[in-house]
Amino acid sequence: MNADLIALAEKRGELKARIAMQRDALAENIWPVEGLLHMGDRAVDGVHWLQRHPKVVVGAAVALVVARPRRVVRMIRPLWGIGRRGFVYWQTFQRLRKKLQGID
Repeated sequence: MNADLIALAEKRGELKARIAMQRDALAENIWPVEGLLHMGDRAVDGVHWLQRHPKVVVGAAVALVVARPRRVVRMIRPLWGIGRRGFVYWQTFQRLRKKLQGID
């Protein structure tokens, strides 16, 4: 039994040494993507902040509509067409699915 414990302890030591080497190698080689990861973290933090402060988003949207209503309409108009087309596709899919449900 002691031999098994000693073997396990040796294996654990080897694994811990290997983990430490991998951690060091990762720390040395992470610099190319470190900036991208930092930007991603900041974007996620920004989204979380916006989720905690929805009044700011609504206020900014209202201010934009009041200050530049034509610009807002120009921005929304293409989205309206995409939404309408998507709705038609969705309705078609629903009808097709209902017709195909009866077929076994």
